[in-house]
Amino acid sequence: MSQAPRRPRFEVVEHTTRLPFPAAAVYAWHTRPGALERLTPPWERVQVLSRTGGLDDGARTVLRVGVGPVGLHWVALHRDHVPGQQFVDQQIAGPFTHWVHVHRFTPDGESACRVTDRVEYAPPGGALGAAAGPFVRRRIERLLTYRHTLLASDLAAHMTFAGRGPMRIAITGSSGLVGRALTTFLSTGGHTVLPVVRRPAGPGEIVWHPGGRLDATALEGVDAVVHLAGENVGAGRWTSPRKRRIRESRVRGTTALAEAVAGLGHRPRVLVAAAAIGIYGDRGDELLDDASLPGPPGRFLGDVCREWEGASEPARRAGIRVALPRFGVVLSPAGGALAKMLPAFRAGLGGPLGGGQQWMGWLSIEDAVGAVHHALFTDGLAGSFNAVAPNPVTNAEFTRTLGRVLRRPAVLPVPAAALRLVLGAMADETVLASARVVPTRLAASGYRFRHPTLEQALRFELGRFADGSSPSMIPP
Repeated sequence: MSQAPRRPRFEVVEHTTRLPFPAAAVYAWHTRPGALERLTPPWERVQVLSRTGGLDDGARTVLRVGVGPVGLHWVALHRDHVPGQQFVDQQIAGPFTHWVHVHRFTPDGESACRVTDRVEYAPPGGALGAAAGPFVRRRIERLLTYRHTLLASDLAAHMTFAGRGPMRIAITGSSGLVGRALTTFLSTGGHTVLPVVRRPAGPGEIVWHPGGRLDATALEGVDAVVHLAGENVGAGRWTSPRKRRIRESRVRGTTALAEAVAGLGHRPRVLVAAAAIGIYGDRGDELLDDASLPGPPGRFLGDVCREWEGASEPARRAGIRVALPRFGVVLSPAGGALAKMLPAFRAGLGGPLGGGQQWMGWLSIEDAVGAVHHALFTDGLAGSFNAVAPNPVTNAEFTRTLGRVLRRPAVLPVPAAALRLVLGAMADETVLASARVVPTRLAASGYRFRHPTLEQALRFELGRFADGSSPSMIPP
């Protein structure tokens, strides 16, 4: 008698969190544009290639997932959709032998619910994949931990200003590190985001033409404008052409935008225009709050920052509330300074820069987004304010903390002379400059930091939670 075929053995990971929000509100969050991108951890190399059909049965999502040096396509099909209660996505093409992800929202009283993610999976590779089972399981568990933590924090932030109603918000620099995160955060909160782009505009986008000419008529009727665009200061040595591009992109770009919104018939209520703590210069151990004076003139970065903030003056004179968050180093493995550091630190080759005694003003990408969101809705927050975490650290402390989170040694110093050789004059105004900055005005205005300490920020952004296991490589 022939034996019945053996049924494949599937593993199951399930994670449930009680949230103090109605199930309908939590479900609605997942239906909005950007939800998938928002739930994708920043350490993942995942790109959404296409989406059709929302959460309805038969809807498809196609992802490109980075695995080592290659990229794989992951195609998910939605099924078993019960509006307001659950949806299911099933891998129909991708790296796993089997993958079914159930998302369930269960009421728990009138104003709370339980969110459950249940993943049923079988890794590829036969016996080799089975041997890696505990490793894969830990990664999935940590993915779900990240998602539930982020979801709870996002919902709480949006609930803080729920009575103010949804807004139409134009964003420049929406393709940058902070801009991408801010766009998905605001979209999932029910706001309409209008990216301002320098390429041919798609639906819902506003064109910023080459040469600085802005399609100002498209800004009529927006409630707020967020200005994040500008040449990347740390992208390379400060040659004369790069200095010119840095200055013009910030000063001329901000001037053009401020004049455009000032001339509108229906002006936005608020302009949030990014600034930087580089305005303080190299100040050693001096504690710098929002009332501290800028550094002395004559330094490139400080001079640019002063002109950059002053360029928003036309909007302020027109009666628009202008908020100028002075950002410190924004931490995310998806880009910026942290992403550049990670390869060396993961290889055990990291260490303090220069003497390591210079102070760093920093904040997580989530608090960078949170500070902008808070400024959009907090009427008393106008003018410049420090957008940094409340606990600045020295570069040596940053190095030790990052090494501890990654469980790697971090003891190889990089001499200041070597940094000056590679970076030129930029080294003394960026990585070697000391600015011990604190967010006095932001905290006093009621903002609550998601990640007030460096270790909290790094563990969340890198997926290195308390169990110490490695970050997930599994897409949502």
